[in-house]
Amino acid sequence: MQSSAVLPVLFEVLPRVAHIAAYIAVGVFAANLVVAFGLVERIAGLSRYLTSPANLPDEVGTAIVTTAASTTAGYGMLAEFRESGVLDDRATLVAVTINTFFGFVQHIFTFYWPVLIPILGREVGFMYVGARAAIALAITATGVVAGAVLLSDRNTTPVAVAETDGSGGAVDAAAADGAGDGDAADSADAADTDDSLREAVEDAARSTWDKLRRIVPRLAVVYVAVTLLLRTTDLESFAALASPLTNLVGLPGAAVPVVVAFAFDTTTGAATIAPAVGETFTPKQAVATMLIGGIISFAVSTFKRSIPFQYGIWGPEFGSKVIAVNTGLKIVFIGVAVALLVA
Repeated sequence: MQSSAVLPVLFEVLPRVAHIAAYIAVGVFAANLVVAFGLVERIAGLSRYLTSPANLPDEVGTAIVTTAASTTAGYGMLAEFRESGVLDDRATLVAVTINTFFGFVQHIFTFYWPVLIPILGREVGFMYVGARAAIALAITATGVVAGAVLLSDRNTTPVAVAETDGSGGAVDAAAADGAGDGDAADSADAADTDDSLREAVEDAARSTWDKLRRIVPRLAVVYVAVTLLLRTTDLESFAALASPLTNLVGLPGAAVPVVVAFAFDTTTGAATIAPAVGETFTPKQAVATMLIGGIISFAVSTFKRSIPFQYGIWGPEFGSKVIAVNTGLKIVFIGVAVALLVA
């Protein structure tokens, strides 16, 4: 392949890979520090209502909380927990499923509230966002139930908390030698604390670098390959699925172009259907049409974004499992939501 064809792809892909790598680095580094400093109990308090019934260790709660701020960083933390043996493959899939609603929460403030609701109007906008929230919450609840049924102590290995007097007699001897010498003991404690802090940060940085060395090259290769393939493949064929789906649920014929637009660009799809609400579409029909557009878009977005991202983080084998679980559950619950809207 000529370099003239590859260079534009590299200029398009490399900034995206760098952006994702930065968030993965944040997630992995934070995961190591949270464990090293014993902050799990403080951060994972609220998420324990989800992790405990799902038979997941408290450490996973930190990833769940992080996902609400950054999906990429949350996934990076889960990847670190899987790599370090805190979670096996089954437990990781459950944790990824539980993460769904918290990943959705992030988009409320970055896209749904400032962009989509103003385009769709208050009634349809809130109905659509509410439907997506209910779908995400249902998937998270499914993950909790799956963890309760499928997981046990064999699937997880909580990070052991170091015993405060693990050195036994040495601690007692040091205490005895330091008796009556409070200033010296305080200085020694301060020095030990500084050393421990430095070692924890250095270990976290080392682990993060090791993780990035494995993930980033794989991420870049997959993104380049997918981008090159997209430039030579006609993805419009996916839109052929729109007409059978809209006919199946009894939506107006005008739903087909909306679904096609929505499948390739959410904002464009919303702008396309907004003027037709109240004339061609009822609010419920409009929301159902956009949800069907979401189903079609999975075929496109999985190929364009999910495969490079998930393969980059997990590798092809486990990444395929994550994609299958995520996509399958979304399609099932979107289908349920559409059926309820058009019933």
